[in-house]
Amino acid sequence: MTEPDDRPQFTITRILDAPRELVWRAWTEPEQAGAWWHPRGIDVEEGSLELDVRPGGRYRYTMVNPADGSRYPTAGVYLEVQPPERLAFTWGSPEDADDAAPLITVLLRELDAERTEMLFHLVGIDAAPGDDNVYDGWTSAFDVLEEHLAGGAR
Repeated sequence: MTEPDDRPQFTITRILDAPRELVWRAWTEPEQAGAWWHPRGIDVEEGSLELDVRPGGRYRYTMVNPADGSRYPTAGVYLEVQPPERLAFTWGSPEDADDAAPLITVLLRELDAERTEMLFHLVGIDAAPGDDNVYDGWTSAFDVLEEHLAGGAR
C-alpha cells in the first residue's frame, strides 16, 4: 500500500477536439511543444527547446516575456513514457534536483469523434484557479494548445 502524498497538488482536465495521437505529438515533438508550452503573452525562446522523450531522458526550454525580457528557464527528466497515453516528468528550474522537483503526470484518454480527454496532474506546487501564477499559467497554455490543435497541427 502506498502512503498518501501530502504535498500540494492540483489537476486540470480538458476535453480536446483532436485525436489522442495528435495530442500526444503536441506533448512530445519539439516543433509542436514549442508552439504551446507557454501561457498567452509569453514565448518559447528560439533554439531553447530540447526534448529526449524516453524514461531518463531530459528536456529543457526557456520561456521569455517579450514585454519585459523576463526569462523562465525550465527543465526536467522524463520518468514514464507510455505512448500515446501517459507521460510523467519532473518540472522545474534547470538547477532543481530531480528528486525535489514538482512532478507532472499527463494522461490522455481517447474519446469518440476524434476527441481526447487530457488529465494534467501536478504534485509539489500549491496552486489554484485565480493564482495568476502556476495554475493560471498552465490553464492559459492549454488554451494555446487548443488553438494550436485547431489550427491544423497535424
